[in-house]
Amino acid sequence: MVKAVLFDLDGTLLNRDASVKAFIHNQYERFQACLSRIPKQEYANLFIRLDDRGYVWKDKVYQQIVEKYSLAGITWEALLTDYINHFCEDCVLFPNLVPMLEELRGRGYRLGIISNGKGAFQYNNIKALGIEDYFDIVLISQWEGVKKPNPSIFIKALQELNVNAEDSVFVGDHPEKDILAANMVGMKTIWKQDQQWSQPEADWNVRDLLELPYLLEFL
Repeated sequence: MVKAVLFDLDGTLLNRDASVKAFIHNQYERFQACLSRIPKQEYANLFIRLDDRGYVWKDKVYQQIVEKYSLAGITWEALLTDYINHFCEDCVLFPNLVPMLEELRGRGYRLGIISNGKGAFQYNNIKALGIEDYFDIVLISQWEGVKKPNPSIFIKALQELNVNAEDSVFVGDHPEKDILAANMVGMKTIWKQDQQWSQPEADWNVRDLLELPYLLEFL
């Protein structure tokens, strides 16, 4: 019997691709006086490529951008600070996120998030989506000192929720860091479909988050 549902954040609850595009547009506008020599779309495309879907921290991204264009009047540190302070303002949730959480909460499931990333940065994104109050626990790798796919972060989440692995489900988009890792500790897994990844060996998969409550009825 499923008692707890745990989620990845980026690419699962947070539409990070859409969020990055919105943020880059707004950052370019904020620093247009310094960035005007770079076409906006070129700046956006380069950031997205260097960012590698969030797997490269932005200090390295901005260092490369400033060096590539020999930018004057702006430092990579200033661009990084802008990213840290303003990204949350452009966070985009996936469709039906809140109705899905309402439904799961109404059915009595315990809910949690396990996310890789910087602690305050990721938590600010969760708050920006307006969903922090739905979750019993939020574990973020920087704060925990360990990150997915290390099994210890999954085990800690299960311990804090006081549930067994076999009575829990993990929902994520990354084949290895989410699906394989959760399977390895004995959790059931649901893949949030993402065309960037090959389909993993998850127990089930969903395209829309609102499919989750109905799928869980049959588990």
